[in-house]
Amino acid sequence: MDKVSFKEMKKGTKKDYLLLDRHEKKFIKSTADRILNFMSTLNSTLEGYQISRLEHSLQTATRALNDKADDEMIVAALLHDIGDELAPLNHAEYAAAVLKPYVSEKTHWIVEKHGIFQMYYYAHHFGGNKNEREKFKDHKYYKDTMNFCEKWDQKSFDPTYKSLSLKDFEPYVKKIFSRTPYSN
Repeated sequence: MDKVSFKEMKKGTKKDYLLLDRHEKKFIKSTADRILNFMSTLNSTLEGYQISRLEHSLQTATRALNDKADDEMIVAALLHDIGDELAPLNHAEYAAAVLKPYVSEKTHWIVEKHGIFQMYYYAHHFGGNKNEREKFKDHKYYKDTMNFCEKWDQKSFDPTYKSLSLKDFEPYVKKIFSRTPYSN
């Protein structure tokens, strides 16, 4: 395999960077496969939950599909908590960053803010502000984010719910991640 000639980026040549660009474009094309592979490993959970992180994601996406959400929102519902493993303190922002090049401003905003909106259901139990989301009440995607949380996310912890499989969502993920990136 060809390798670059440099040991410091500032010493790279046009030929070096063209080589890296070719490799990067190929790598980007396999993003959906890497995401699906990662999702398939989420069979464990934090202690205390009745279902795995994967099952929560599948339930959320199944609910979105059953509500006739568009493909982009179905994928967002599937991936909205993808950051839980590596960025538990800012999981929503992490998931939004993964999705950002491939989804609309609206979908990105919903995923990015869903963590704050979810606090409505539990923050008061810890002395926090359950209405923290109200700071966004005049935002154009406020109601959409409330609906995402209420209709799909917060109710997807049910061990008896019959969700679709990760394989069922594979075409959706591949479709969204094969898009020409948005210039958000």
